Amino acid sequence: MKNLSKRDQKHIWHPLTQHKLHPKMLGIVKAKGALLYDENGREYIDGISSWYTSVYGHCNAYILDRVYRQMQQLDQVVFSGFTHEPAVLLSEELIQLLPYNQEKLFFSDNGSTATEIGIKMALQYHFNRGEKRSILLAFEDGFHGDTFGAMSVSGLSVYNGPFEDFFIEVERIPVPTEDNIETLLAQLKERLKQKNIAGFIYEPLVQGAAAMQMHNAQGLCRILRLLKLNGVITIADEVMTGFGKTGTFFASDQLTVKPDIICLSKALTAGMVPMAITSCTQRVYDAFYSDEIAKGLFHGHTYTANPLACTAALAGLELLQSAEMQANIRRISKSHSVFDKKIKNHPKVARTRQCGIIYALDLVVEMERYGNLRDRLFDHFMDHGVFLRPLGNTIYILAPYITSDEQLGRIYSAIESALELVG
Repeated sequence: MKNLSKRDQKHIWHPLTQHKLHPKMLGIVKAKGALLYDENGREYIDGISSWYTSVYGHCNAYILDRVYRQMQQLDQVVFSGFTHEPAVLLSEELIQLLPYNQEKLFFSDNGSTATEIGIKMALQYHFNRGEKRSILLAFEDGFHGDTFGAMSVSGLSVYNGPFEDFFIEVERIPVPTEDNIETLLAQLKERLKQKNIAGFIYEPLVQGAAAMQMHNAQGLCRILRLLKLNGVITIADEVMTGFGKTGTFFASDQLTVKPDIICLSKALTAGMVPMAITSCTQRVYDAFYSDEIAKGLFHGHTYTANPLACTAALAGLELLQSAEMQANIRRISKSHSVFDKKIKNHPKVARTRQCGIIYALDLVVEMERYGNLRDRLFDHFMDHGVFLRPLGNTIYILAPYITSDEQLGRIYSAIESALELVG
């Protein structure tokens, strides 16, 4: 494991990277708990749970043991025509935690495929019923992944610009606020008279890639209720928000109107191995249940419902429901609230917000999402032993649930000192 950074440059193409500007990658050789260790022996607090996945800590012994034992029994098997105990057991356990209206689970590989499948479910639902509905509705500045359907419904052109001429048809609406909700509902009522909107995909409560922008549950519920009354399939993208991050098992738990479809990944398998699930109601599933083969959902991935991934997810669900982990979630949420009172009136802070263990603050300066000041902030955090990834002028924390109070304090201190870099 010598010279990883140099060897990396010969063959590897990294995500979200302009290699001419950023040719060097930091070699990480070990992770444990809330810490990452690089090839030079330095440690970093993982302040974003490695893109919101390793919420129970890296290399969690309980999950490792469960997956290791499963390796001895069944590592991989085709999931078309076969089934296995880890998948069946996971379906039984997960359905108990999901909102009450969810009944069926479709397995895939990652967050993009979870939303891709949700989009296909919504479109084919109407097609199978003989209805011509081809338009999707989505929030402005939403992000739902990098495959083509997921990109189509995403509103961040920094990721999607070269491909926009190839997208499916999507109309965007603003997230609900106290100021716009009545106008928004009136406009939606008028728009829905055309009866050609198939589905609405949304990130409930928190828009992650949009720099952790947050909206209230009441306004979202009013939108969902109106859409459901007009036959629109509602798709909750909980890839980021799921599994405890918003203070409840799922963000949809805080809504009185439940979605027809839910997309899950990231913390689903606790950062151990890739997997995703798209769940749906019995009503959605029944539109595909037919004597006509063509009405089935003909979508599949090689590693669908991989037994090791299912086992990691089962172990993660057990940890999530444990008294210790729930206490940790409450502790971190309270700690963020205390920090917020200290920092929110700082002259370099424009705005702060929190939902569960997700905390974000906006700096007073305008800056590019991937510009020089953002890079300086990133380097500052790394120099202070903290791994955070600013999104433009937004600094956010989404640390593992096992992060200690001392480690949280180091994250907060690194953010406070970073404010001095802002002009």
